[in-house]
Amino acid sequence: MEPELIPGKASTWIIMSKTIISVKNLVKNYGSFNAVKGISFEVYEGEIFGLLGPNGAGKSTTLEIMETLRSKTSGEIMIDGFNLDKHPEDIKRIIGVQLQTSGFYPGLNLVELINLFGGLYNQPVNPMELLRKVNLEDKAKNKTKELSGGQKQRFSIATTLINRPRIIFLDEPTTGLDPQARRNLWDLIREIRANGTTVIITTHYMDEAEQLCNRIAIMDEGKIIKLDSPDRMIDELVAGGFERPKQVKAANLEDVFIHLTGREMREE
Repeated sequence: MEPELIPGKASTWIIMSKTIISVKNLVKNYGSFNAVKGISFEVYEGEIFGLLGPNGAGKSTTLEIMETLRSKTSGEIMIDGFNLDKHPEDIKRIIGVQLQTSGFYPGLNLVELINLFGGLYNQPVNPMELLRKVNLEDKAKNKTKELSGGQKQRFSIATTLINRPRIIFLDEPTTGLDPQARRNLWDLIREIRANGTTVIITTHYMDEAEQLCNRIAIMDEGKIIKLDSPDRMIDELVAGGFERPKQVKAANLEDVFIHLTGREMREE
């Protein structure tokens, strides 16, 4: 395919030339219920790709199938050259999947948890270096139950990096976080992408998708109804004559909150 320039945020442009994930005619049925209805899309190496949709749209099912956590009914999925049906173990070695904090052993501290996961992956890991990347070095001896919401999410993302993945999957990583923690997590996700990892993210926050994602696929009722960059989607809507009923301001209330309180890491 021909290389394509996709606009990113913060004045960045991403050259999309290599397909790292290919999904073709993916179907997932639960009995007579069609959760995913023959969707097809590609994810390019080095992008942040958003999978969006209302509850029940099929996005979480799609994500879990790509993560090798759920079986599909039909279709083909290729991840970094590996066929999901033929090489699921190879795929597991090159992806990182965000865990919910409830999945961590409550009696172990952060260093012990990282060492545990390193052993499970059969991967040498430097716990302090990894914690430093997510600004949790000073919490090394704490247990996850002793962390604030933002800290738990940063640690959860850190665990996706233990096996040095080429692709990470983040399922609603900022849900329940305050504006400061949310913006700081955005910076972390951008840094992960800048270091060469492709990011697949789901979120219910449209401003988050607009700020982070190079492209997004919007799902509804098991189908992809739109796939493009956020900027192009917005421009197309405006060109079609759409107008907001309320005048759009140059900032929003979250910007006011961040301006007044700052963006430094604050923990409960």
